[in-house]
Amino acid sequence: MSLWHGIGRQLGNPQGFVGRAIGRMMRVANDRPTRLVVDVLDARPGEMLLDMGFGPGHAVALLANTARCVYGIDRSDTMLRQASRLNRRAIGAGRVCLNTGDFSQLPYPDGFFDGIIASNVLYFWKDHGVVLGEIRRVLKPGGRLCIYVTDAATMQRWRFAGVETHRHFTADQLTEILVGAGFALDSLEVRSVTIAQDVGGIIVTAYDISVV
Repeated sequence: MSLWHGIGRQLGNPQGFVGRAIGRMMRVANDRPTRLVVDVLDARPGEMLLDMGFGPGHAVALLANTARCVYGIDRSDTMLRQASRLNRRAIGAGRVCLNTGDFSQLPYPDGFFDGIIASNVLYFWKDHGVVLGEIRRVLKPGGRLCIYVTDAATMQRWRFAGVETHRHFTADQLTEILVGAGFALDSLEVRSVTIAQDVGGIIVTAYDISVV
């Protein structure tokens, strides 16, 4: 296994010493997209929110400044420990609840969340339809989902983000999988964003009006 392939695998599920270093790196490298997707979600007082793939916990910390409670789920025990340290005060106050788990079987009741973010994590979902179906299940009627991915054109230039470890997306492909999962086409807002020089991203906001 090459060095780049190993880094790509760690990005999908950080583990051990290398995983801890990856988590610290992700918090810095993903600062701008994290803030963008949090801004787009536009958390409001009293809301219940979910971060799918919380990583080092930066987005959770930002959302917890406003929301009633922020839940988070991630595959990685290493990221759970890192995010828990960052959010320890909010966890102690009952405003943040983090756990590891399976995205295809979310441990939350139907219609529980006002908003959900999934930033820099869609690349690693093996069955997008199943995960998005679970997201629709736990969203309240009229709830909103905000997704961020780095665009395919940028990802194709990064040796650590090969197709062996990352799925690449265009805006049209993101739209297609969301519509296929039951989000109404006219509920989607798709925007292209510039993260840095030669780094493009896509933010899709899905308002689940199809279940109202």
